[in-house]
Amino acid sequence: MRVQPVYNIPALKVDDIFVIADLHIGIETHLMSKGLNLESRTDEMFNCILENFGSCNRLVVLGDVKDTVPGSSKQEYKEIPIFFERLLGIFENIDIVRGNHDTNIEKFLPKRVVVRPSSGIIIGDVGYIHGHVWPSEDVMNCETLVMGHEHPVVMFEDGIGKRSTEQCWIRGSFVSGRKKFLRRPRSFVIVPSFNRMLGGSPVNINGGKFLGPLVNSEFLDLDNAHVHLLDGIDLGRMSDLILPTCHRQKCKRSLGK
Repeated sequence: MRVQPVYNIPALKVDDIFVIADLHIGIETHLMSKGLNLESRTDEMFNCILENFGSCNRLVVLGDVKDTVPGSSKQEYKEIPIFFERLLGIFENIDIVRGNHDTNIEKFLPKRVVVRPSSGIIIGDVGYIHGHVWPSEDVMNCETLVMGHEHPVVMFEDGIGKRSTEQCWIRGSFVSGRKKFLRRPRSFVIVPSFNRMLGGSPVNINGGKFLGPLVNSEFLDLDNAHVHLLDGIDLGRMSDLILPTCHRQKCKRSLGK
């Protein structure tokens, strides 16, 4: 199966499957509690899918459909059911791999939407996980593992020291499974968040850490993983992009993590 990023948006096409991660519907309510008054972007996310799904007939969401944890907001109760009813007018099948924000997500969804375990699923030779827990042994028996959760961005620094970030993909290889896994995929892809209001965690700062157990393990060759911008530009190996040390909270441009 061909795993191909969609040009200029944080989505993948895997043959006839459209893959997105980290919707965080309801983040505007969270931001309102911090004094920011923003319009909902849920319709904007739907329109982005509508304009780009092409001939795909299946949607896989890699977790964190909702934003509020614990509990749920009025915005989530209102917008999530309508969002997925509209998506069922586009896709024959919709799968959600449960993320760490998706407590009780079933009560928000139409019956035709299938919620999969956090340990992931395999479709063809591709495995899909959110990324906040270890994948299952079965999922690790795939050819390519696709995951979300990390909200990856790459940080740039100009000649006067001003820093900015851009969303990015991370694509690389597995180097080990040690005794934890009998088999391992050949490659992995870390998917940027579909909700662009989230910002993200810079992947190229000295001493920066990822969130999920698999990405923080010795199983992935992150040094040689390639960082790609949404427009397809390959920035090269992650280890060649590392910026000097900065305080992680200052580097982290994240509104809703």
